[in-house]
Formats: sequence, C-alpha cells, structure tokens
Amino acid sequence: MCRLLLVRTENEFKISKHLSSFADISKNSKEFQGHGWGCSYLNNGKWNTYRNIQPIWEDNLEQFNTTNLLIGHARSAFKDEGIVIENNMPFEDDKYIFIFNGELHGVKLNVEGRIGAEKIFNFIRRMEQGSAANMLEALQKSVEIIKNRSRYIKSMNIIIVDKETNNIYLSTMFNEDEDYFTMHYKENENGIIICSDSYQNEEGWTKIENNTIKQF
Repeated sequence: MCRLLLVRTENEFKISKHLSSFADISKNSKEFQGHGWGCSYLNNGKWNTYRNIQPIWEDNLEQFNTTNLLIGHARSAFKDEGIVIENNMPFEDDKYIFIFNGELHGVKLNVEGRIGAEKIFNFIRRMEQGSAANMLEALQKSVEIIKNRSRYIKSMNIIIVDKETNNIYLSTMFNEDEDYFTMHYKENENGIIICSDSYQNEEGWTKIENNTIKQF
C-alpha cells in the first residue's frame, strides 16, 4: 500500500521541494514505504523517468532540476514480495504514465503484468484502446469491471497522466482505513497538487471524496 504524488503547475518548480515533502510523508507513514520509489517529470518537453530500489528518504533528491509536471510513487510491496526495481512505479507506455496504491483480493482479469498494479494499468489501456471514447471513460469502465471481478477491494487509488495533453485522471476508492487511503489535493491559480496525504505543516489541503473518478 504505497504513497502517491502528482504536481502540475503553470510555472516551473524545483522538483526536490515536492519530493522532500513526499519523502517525509512516506517515511512517517504507518505502513513501511521503503521498498523503492520512482518519479516521472517533464524536462524541455520530454518525459524523464527515474527509479531507485532504496527508500525515497535515503536518496539524493537534489539531483533533479525543475519541471511543471511531476508524478511520484513510494512503494510498499504486498507481503514484502517482488522487491525489484522493475516493479517500481511509475509504469508507462508511449502515451500514459500510471501510479497505483491499493490492495485487491480474488481479482479475475485476463491481462498480462508482473504485479497487480501493472495488470490494472494494462487493463485500463486495453479498455481505452477498445470501446471507450477517452481515458476518463476507460477509467470509469475499468474500475466498475474490476469491482465486479474482485472478491474484495480494500482500496484502489489510481493516478494517470496523459503524456501528450498533460491531463490528469484520478480514481479513488476504499472500503477500510479512511484516514490512510483518503487522497488529498491542493489547488490554486498556479496549479494542483494531489497526494496520499497533505504536506506537513501546510494549510489549504482538501480531502478527495471516496469513490471519486475525475479528470483534472
């Protein structure tokens, strides 16, 4: 059960500023978030992705420059299994970037993937490439199907970024532990931050309602 971060602004910001706040959230989480981490960010119109198997709070976050769009993920591996850098998010293809936080049981999806999160990403992409008119519709349809094909969903939080348009797609749902799984956001005229928790000692954050599926 991981931690998620998305920052999109009009003006460029220093990446380490947000990653440092995200590292504090991950380090102080009641669940261990130290099974590696990763981020993707725009630089001069091109996407860059970084992954590291060590905890985010032990990495050198000053290595990153500036951007106006950042997506980050700190991993808590299910049952402490599959701790290899290939399983670190963000996952991506030629069009989308994907991060996930959740725990599902008894899921019946006929789709490829090394771990559950990758299978969910591939399933959403297959839906988007098939009958869905756009990613928002694909996400809505996919979430509904996954609900119906799962024995039980403890939580399923998803953030997807369109590499071409910079649109953000969010889905959040949980059936347990509201304090832990509720997503938060902060929005103003310069942009938006979405995170698994509000930054420490920072006001202006709003909780995202459970069972929200939305485009930003």
